[in-house]
Amino acid sequence: MYTPKHFEERDVTVLHALIRSHPLGAWVTQAEEGLVVNHIPFPRRLNARRVRHAHWSCRPRKSHLEVLYEGNGVRGNFSRTPDIHHVPPGIRTKHAHGKAVPTWNYAVVHAHGLPRAIDDRDWLLKHVTELSDLHESESAVPWSVSDAPPDYIDTMLKAIVGIEISISTRSSGKWKISQNRPLPDKLGTIAGLL
Repeated sequence: MYTPKHFEERDVTVLHALIRSHPLGAWVTQAEEGLVVNHIPFPRRLNARRVRHAHWSCRPRKSHLEVLYEGNGVRGNFSRTPDIHHVPPGIRTKHAHGKAVPTWNYAVVHAHGLPRAIDDRDWLLKHVTELSDLHESESAVPWSVSDAPPDYIDTMLKAIVGIEISISTRSSGKWKISQNRPLPDKLGTIAGLL
């Protein structure tokens, strides 16, 4: 990812905070047929070893699954999707000098790491239970894994594989939020996007 110095974010705690707050990641792997991208949720917690846990359906394609078992590197891309904004020139100082073009403001993390497949039913059940409890907690009527029939849950667990990705190998962040613009442009962007 092209990241000019003034947009670069290096603080690992800031990078991991974005992943925790926006856990749906684009999981990118290199397979025989080329790059493969799938969107999968990663729980909001991150343990001390900087390991992310997730799961993936192993039915439709084997490309990601093969990468898991071969131990090749992967990349997860996480972005603050609600905060991605098109910034039109009209809300900046275009009227003063005409030197402005449309752009985008966003924050994104690219987390690189080594994956490991987990084929353990008890681990998968604990993982999907924690993931469901976490995301359902804000619902007016939260759903729990225990709400579904046990045989149905068993069938669903057989259709997924657990993923453990150590993202300590490399992470990079880009915060492009008009911080390189003069103060009038910053204020115009803030006012124009509210």
